[in-house]
Amino acid sequence: MITTDDQKQKIRDAEQKLEEATASLDLPALKEELAELTAQMEAPDFWNDVENANKVTKREKPLKAKITLCEKLHSSLEDLKVLVEMVDEEQDEELLTELNTELADFEKDINDFHLQTLLSGTYDANNAIISLHAGAGGTEAQDWAQMLMRMYTRWAERHGYDVKVLDYLDGDDAGIKSVTMRIEGDNAYGYLRNEKGVHRLVRISPFDSNARRHTSFASLDVMPEIDDADNDIEVNPDDIRVDTYRSSGAGGQHVNKTSSAIRITHFPTGIVVQCQNERSQLQNRETAMRMLKSKLAEKREEERMAELAKIKGDQKKIEWGSQIRSYVFCPYTMVKDHRTNVETGNINAVMDGDIDEFIKACLIQGF
Repeated sequence: MITTDDQKQKIRDAEQKLEEATASLDLPALKEELAELTAQMEAPDFWNDVENANKVTKREKPLKAKITLCEKLHSSLEDLKVLVEMVDEEQDEELLTELNTELADFEKDINDFHLQTLLSGTYDANNAIISLHAGAGGTEAQDWAQMLMRMYTRWAERHGYDVKVLDYLDGDDAGIKSVTMRIEGDNAYGYLRNEKGVHRLVRISPFDSNARRHTSFASLDVMPEIDDADNDIEVNPDDIRVDTYRSSGAGGQHVNKTSSAIRITHFPTGIVVQCQNERSQLQNRETAMRMLKSKLAEKREEERMAELAKIKGDQKKIEWGSQIRSYVFCPYTMVKDHRTNVETGNINAVMDGDIDEFIKACLIQGF
């Protein structure tokens, strides 16, 4: 006899999580806001004010996606309930297999939806700009910085995000000294903001002929990309210095033969941004200015927040004792149960390289 007690319990648990997520979204309010935005977009003079139109369209797309996903999940839940009843009545093995498959997919979708509801920060929905810098460890650290660059690039591609390198500085012998990348997609900053900090690697060095164990460090900085349509930050031209220089790395007949790379220094805050990815100096300047405004907006947000540590945290050196996460390959260690670390709040123990689990742990703990 086929029993579906376990499946029914899983459906009840998933239904409870769905109701909690739906309640936190305040679905009626979202639908009302979407109706207002749709009415604005249908107005004949909507595109007369391009700046406001960009704000409205940018807000409308993720709002509509959330509402559609929520309604789809509720519909899938009802289908699962009907499927369970059919399995109980017909005692069909094929229906049971279908139920288990549908239930597994539904649980995954519910967990993803629940995670999205935690991304409620001011800039969580924005693109993310991440900067990696090699720290203590020389060539080892530069190789480690490049490994992290590949890791975050693969993570972004797996989640359907676009990655664009804005600035890149090769290492002396291997790896990279620093890199700045823009990760484009919904909630990119919300998912990555807790990756900010120092990352530590312990491994047998491939650059050591004696095969000794080495420890390397690299720092990761994350900031949201603030578009002009969302940004009211004004930069006084007298407060900045713009330097031009020739781009480094691979180039061609133009890139490395003209001073197309841009570095902007903001005197009041000491913030320095640079961009050398584009072929045009004008394009590099525009990108660098957006990066500067993003950093200034982030700084203002940090000063406004009551709990400073939740956004910025302490400024630490890129060396021993400062890491937010460790990747220990020698001796090899692996955290087998992420749930234990989440429940006990031991965020730093999640160190097996699974970024998704680490992001989920940070969001659940409110970091």
